[in-house]
Amino acid sequence: MESLTHFNEQGRARMVDITDKEVTSRTAIAVTTITMRPDTLQTIKAGKIGKGDVLAVAQVAGIMAAKQTSAWIPMCHPIALSGVNIAFGDNGQDELYIEATVKTAGKTGVEMEALTAVSAAGLTVYDMCKALQKDMVIGPTRLMEKTGGKSGDYRSGS
Repeated sequence: MESLTHFNEQGRARMVDITDKEVTSRTAIAVTTITMRPDTLQTIKAGKIGKGDVLAVAQVAGIMAAKQTSAWIPMCHPIALSGVNIAFGDNGQDELYIEATVKTAGKTGVEMEALTAVSAAGLTVYDMCKALQKDMVIGPTRLMEKTGGKSGDYRSGS
């Protein structure tokens, strides 16, 4: 098992030093699901939520969150992102799917940026639709894939 890298010699938190790491092309894909009543999903898809275009606002929120991840996650490095894409899908019934693909050429990965992007997009959907339904459920949220870096590629088994 790999050792945890976010602890210093005193056992206290630290930001990992990436000075000597190689710059490589890195990508991460994360997903989340929001479960809701069928009428809520249909109202979102029809663009009839009173606060505006839910998916457009959630898309912008996800992109903005990816860019600000290091301000939210204490040990995250600020990363110059080269691309962020937020995509939506649904099961036609009661689940909205959000997927974020984040890219960079850098010394550390963008997994946290992708996870933050889908989380912020999901929370934005909730915020914009809570007047219609308060018991929506966000999650699971998970990393589906990552490429690049010393640890190599990862792809979720499901």
